[in-house]
Amino acid sequence: MKVIVTTLNAKYIHTCLALRYLKSFAEPEFPVTMKEYTIKDPAMNIAMDLYKEDPDVIGFSCYIWNIEQTIPVLHILKKVKPDVHIVLGGPEVSYDLEYWFRRIPEVDFIVYGEGEETFKELLAEIAGEQNYRRVLGLAYRDADGTVVVNPPRPKLDLRRIPSPYRFPEDRPHLSNRIVYMETSRGCPFRCQFCLSSVENGVRYFDLDRIKEDILYLVQNGARTIKFVDRTFNIHRTYAMELFRFLIDHHGGCVFQFEITADILRPEIVEFLNEYAPPGVFRFEIGVQSTNALTNALVQRKQNFEKLSRTVRKIKEGRKIVQHLDLIAGLPEEDYASFKKTFNDVFALEPEELQLGFLKLLRGTGLRRDADKYGYVYTEHAPYEVLANRVLSFDDVIRIKRAEDILEKYWNSHYLDETVKFLTRHAFETPFDFFQEFGDYWAERGWSRIGHQLEDLFLRLREFLEARGTPNLPVIEGLMKYDYLTHYRHKPRAVWWTAMGKEERQPLLRRLAEEPEAVSADFAALQLSEAELAKRCHVEVLPFDLSHYRETGAIRREPSALIVHYDPTQGKGQPFAVPLARLGLSLAAAQ
Repeated sequence: MKVIVTTLNAKYIHTCLALRYLKSFAEPEFPVTMKEYTIKDPAMNIAMDLYKEDPDVIGFSCYIWNIEQTIPVLHILKKVKPDVHIVLGGPEVSYDLEYWFRRIPEVDFIVYGEGEETFKELLAEIAGEQNYRRVLGLAYRDADGTVVVNPPRPKLDLRRIPSPYRFPEDRPHLSNRIVYMETSRGCPFRCQFCLSSVENGVRYFDLDRIKEDILYLVQNGARTIKFVDRTFNIHRTYAMELFRFLIDHHGGCVFQFEITADILRPEIVEFLNEYAPPGVFRFEIGVQSTNALTNALVQRKQNFEKLSRTVRKIKEGRKIVQHLDLIAGLPEEDYASFKKTFNDVFALEPEELQLGFLKLLRGTGLRRDADKYGYVYTEHAPYEVLANRVLSFDDVIRIKRAEDILEKYWNSHYLDETVKFLTRHAFETPFDFFQEFGDYWAERGWSRIGHQLEDLFLRLREFLEARGTPNLPVIEGLMKYDYLTHYRHKPRAVWWTAMGKEERQPLLRRLAEEPEAVSADFAALQLSEAELAKRCHVEVLPFDLSHYRETGAIRREPSALIVHYDPTQGKGQPFAVPLARLGLSLAAAQ
């Protein structure tokens, strides 16, 4: 019997852990072939590729991001191979079972809940007596087409699942794809917008086996491992043990965790700040809302004061990248309240801030209570909220505009110093910057056309000029700093009018003669005037950049920005020095 398990990932770099669990549990009794595609692949191409394998059983792993793209594949396969057994599983089809059988007549079986043992027993029945009634956790059509839903399956002893990471076919791809890993299943919290709220208790995999799997993956080239535990740090001893292990054996791999920050113990933060290698750990922290009523309505327990202290303490350590999440559209969070939530969280200045929109997932309490809050949402996945009784669709549109600018100008890290200055000094609140610029971006029609890196700078300058933003020369100076330090190699052209050769020459001469006036690090480069011209970009700024970077205060004293480019380094290395220290005036430099 030829068995295939497959899915459509959101991107090529993603991998599906569910397929690997199914394969590891079914074998060796039932050999399983894994096939992964993306949601961008044409349905016909996927169907042709699966058809040529001549399978007897195809299992599809279904999620909100791929169900709509999966259904056309099922239509084609059943037409060209009507005898193939089509099995669906995954969180998207584990609820409203009769709906899915009605909507997709091509489906023969749905595995709901944990699928490893159910899928293996189903394969045994397909190959044997075909008595599907005795397979717990299975829904199917009987001989007359009636949908039968068997009782649910008790939770599986996680020690019974073989490692899903030892397949030879995965090894060549470990270096260029994300590996997903669980150390536990379940969640102790009851957030009503999340599917984890329907599962009671937390179960853990064997810690020694987890360590062995990590060592295997790192030694075979894995570069990114993302832990999908809903709250990685709920068991403090378990989490600390793994943190220690990963610090000792990371091998240059990056590890990402979902962390509940307000219960992360200070001693763990202090340990990580001291011993974690820079850039090896990434923390994803779900804040979602700072509105106390909203959190109470969705049964979300959160101490934002403790969360903020933890995030700031981690940020001070400069070791761990933090990704914070917000959800727009939660109950009783109107536009003004969401603006406050955004500003509360942005004040922490995380490396990444994701602004998502509520999705009413099948099986969640919030979906059951949709009418109570007046929710209007899309009929098909991902069931994104369009409005509710306190948030209009006009509000949603505006927040989406702000989210677009947040992605382009904060999460991209192209203009870090500029955006920090704007959100701290040039706008009433951080949200006002993202919202005003988002509205301007939409009004200009820029959302309908592409952009290059230079366009981000030019469009920001146009927006700031149009609104009469104070301190524009200072802001432009910071924009130049961000632009020049982004590149590994000296840029051939810039988006502003750069200094001419005659204007630049006196400055280069002084820098070559007195490099110590800049800094000891700059002097250590031992650059001649010719090398400065070749390997550095020099600009004169109307304020003291070094003073600003040290104190955050603007001192109106012209300074030279020197960015040195060394191809062996990741980005240009910046230096700054007041012109007066070089014995130059602004007129002399220009």
